[in-house]
Amino acid sequence: MILHMGGVFGDKAATLDRFRENYSKLSDEIKARLVLENDDVSWTVHDLLPICEELNIPLVLDFHHHNIMFDKDKIREGTKDIMELYPRIKATWDRKGITQKMHYSEPCPDAVTARQRRKHRPRVMTLPPCLNNMDLMIEAKDKEQAVFDLMRNFKLPDWDTFNDVIPYEREDENRPLPKAPKKKQRKKKTKDGEDADGADMEVAEESAPPPEVSLDEFGMGGPNNRVYWPIGMEEWLRPKKREVKKKKKIDGEIVDDEE
Repeated sequence: MILHMGGVFGDKAATLDRFRENYSKLSDEIKARLVLENDDVSWTVHDLLPICEELNIPLVLDFHHHNIMFDKDKIREGTKDIMELYPRIKATWDRKGITQKMHYSEPCPDAVTARQRRKHRPRVMTLPPCLNNMDLMIEAKDKEQAVFDLMRNFKLPDWDTFNDVIPYEREDENRPLPKAPKKKQRKKKTKDGEDADGADMEVAEESAPPPEVSLDEFGMGGPNNRVYWPIGMEEWLRPKKREVKKKKKIDGEIVDDEE
């Protein structure tokens, strides 16, 4: 259960004292699962690490939040200020025998104000320095597409299996059976020339069902490898627009406008 410390209420020291008091009232089951995370409004890693060490609480380092809220008295040379804290942060997890977890995201490139910088970028362009045996959670709006971008950028295994991008509609996934068009069919006439029941009948035309595609084939894009699209090319995901040609009348004859 990952929590932020919450509000400051004008006094961080008093807030931490209230947290100590309320934390002591929690059951052992909750204490075994509670984790604190630095936020992007009030609480820095430098604020939370001492209380986590004191109360034996793991600390989730959120890189994006740290780049917004940090200790201004510390050296900000790349990731130097946070890298020096890595051993202490890792120890908060090791003491409880839990696999360490870290959060990573990036601000949008056009962000200027503090509020704009808090918004997550659709895809991340790089990865933070971290150990190979920890859990790294990528927070990105484009979800699996952000992962595909990382695979391509770092040439991770299978990065070249989704290079081909096919625009517009997919043809490799199961679709519902389309409604069959109906055609009118008159019943046979009787000897006196009248319809058998005096009415037309509507008969549905039968159409062949579309082929079934197995989940293994189209779950990752199918034979067309329709998985990855470059950032900014979301238009490719939408169905192709239907072009409607305007008609106009020339010499009493209706023709296409382009003619």
